[in-house]
Amino acid sequence: MIKFSVALGFIALNFYTYSFLANERVIPPRESFDSFPMEFSEWSCAERETMTPEVELNLGVSDYVICSYVRQQPLDLVGVYIGYHSSQVREEGGGAGENSIHPPAHCMPGSGWDIIDNQTVEIDIPELPQAHATVKRMIVAKGKARQLVYYWYQSRGRVISEDWKKIIYVGFDRATRGRTDGSLTRFTIPIIRNDEARAEAAFYDLAPLLLSGLASYVPE
Repeated sequence: MIKFSVALGFIALNFYTYSFLANERVIPPRESFDSFPMEFSEWSCAERETMTPEVELNLGVSDYVICSYVRQQPLDLVGVYIGYHSSQVREEGGGAGENSIHPPAHCMPGSGWDIIDNQTVEIDIPELPQAHATVKRMIVAKGKARQLVYYWYQSRGRVISEDWKKIIYVGFDRATRGRTDGSLTRFTIPIIRNDEARAEAAFYDLAPLLLSGLASYVPE
């Protein structure tokens, strides 16, 4: 009886929230990733990468940038993916009828990468909306190859590491602000000769430069 009452209350709350508080969808103005810089100080990207229409549809992404940034001295490479979703609610349209951002921790194993370390860590990058932000840090492997991966959801002025928090904030912001837009930011750095510290240093060198102007593309 208690479980039934809780379930009924949850259904009633959702009905009230979506019927009376979230009547108007807000799409904030933003810059297109077509104008996203391909150079940051010593880092440069030779060419943007593109996804197939089928992959775009499956991800439900509205706009994105994929670039491999290279620094010559010392020679380092950092792969960057930022995907923006103007909506994360099914009835508002999207890829395959679903707009929710796909967690890399779920997608990478499907691409042949094994997750050998997965942590939630705090990073101190003042260029983020929250200077002391909590993000995901993974080490992934495919054969002998190793990569360091940092990722987080940057949505409506928040940096979010956990999937369940992202879902809660989508519902809350839809009800109170009429917004469900959000993004995924991911950095992928090859670990060469097991030198994890070098990969870490490359992330911390590029990330502040790249994130300093991200608010124009991912509205807060």
